[in-house]
Amino acid sequence: MSKSVLKSIKVLSVFGTRPEAVKMCPLVKAIQGDPRLTGAVCVTGQHRQMLDQVLKAFDVQPDYDLNLMRAGQTLSGITAGVLEGLGPVLQAEQPDIVLVHGDTTTSFAAALAAFYQQISVGHVEAGLRSGNKLSPFPEEMNRCLTGRIANLHFAPTQSNADNLRREGIAHGIFVTGNTVIDALFSLVRPNYTFQAEGLNKIDLKGKRTLLLTAHRRENLGEPLRNIFAAVLKLAELYDDVQVIYPVHLNPAVREPAQAQLGGHPRIHLIDPLDVQDMHNLMAHCHLMLTDSGGLQEEAPALGKPVLVLRTETERPEAVEMGTVRMAGVEAANILREARALLDDQFAYDTMANAVNPYGDGHASERICDAIAETCLIESEVKRPC
Repeated sequence: MSKSVLKSIKVLSVFGTRPEAVKMCPLVKAIQGDPRLTGAVCVTGQHRQMLDQVLKAFDVQPDYDLNLMRAGQTLSGITAGVLEGLGPVLQAEQPDIVLVHGDTTTSFAAALAAFYQQISVGHVEAGLRSGNKLSPFPEEMNRCLTGRIANLHFAPTQSNADNLRREGIAHGIFVTGNTVIDALFSLVRPNYTFQAEGLNKIDLKGKRTLLLTAHRRENLGEPLRNIFAAVLKLAELYDDVQVIYPVHLNPAVREPAQAQLGGHPRIHLIDPLDVQDMHNLMAHCHLMLTDSGGLQEEAPALGKPVLVLRTETERPEAVEMGTVRMAGVEAANILREARALLDDQFAYDTMANAVNPYGDGHASERICDAIAETCLIESEVKRPC
């Protein structure tokens, strides 16, 4: 009797933005190194320059590039472009499972495109919920809709898995940790030399560095002006504090940033950073102020307290564990929370040493194992739908 052969599972990973790429590239590399899996990559180009920087950092070569980014692109245009562009890719590849990540329009549209061809979907970073479908917009609804389509749900934490079960999802849930920690540990170096010219001109040792990121759609306008007012006041109050702000390319962010913050000698407005520079700058900073989602997970792994410049978070585990605090978007609240950490070393150390709930840097391996265990049976590949 001949011995049966285990077929490999064909996995198509689809992503299109810089944050997705940061979190998906470690998984792409893990798939490439797993003999049970065969991987292909399709990028949509929802972001372009920033996406390409991440691909280069991780040495990932896409098999397909939809190149969708356009000036003034709309959410409807991105959705339609992904649906139309991904159809032929799915027909050519015939994957057993399509992996999408998180909460972007690329993720939702790619999941929908796979569903239309009755191809199973795996949702990386599943189960995050803010509880408000308009905040963050459109991300909260993107991840909810992707979750309804997906067959396998790779939840970073137990509370994310619990969210899915409360929504009636009973099967295919795996608690894996977050792949962003995999990415972080692979890129931070003790003797790293920054590539960005602007960073090399800043003394990171002589002052306490506050690293600011602020660009979310719901913060544009008055909330962003409030954030900038608080940051400017902090720089004025503390002579030993400097602020580094990699400013998003969106003119709705860049113009008010330059107007409110551009004249202060210890506030450094620099261009967006590639993923290696950003992660290594985080390792050198004293405190982070951010409206980003991923940085709420990354900075605590480096022992850096985080103030979240939003009114709610889909990452409540970090708040519960004490690695982040909600500072909101009112200048007085941001100022109060930042001063508490700048003035009180015990409060700072308590946050810096709190346990990061987002994993140990092995999430990609767990996701590969889950795909293999669910999809692979002797002699054939079984789709998990």
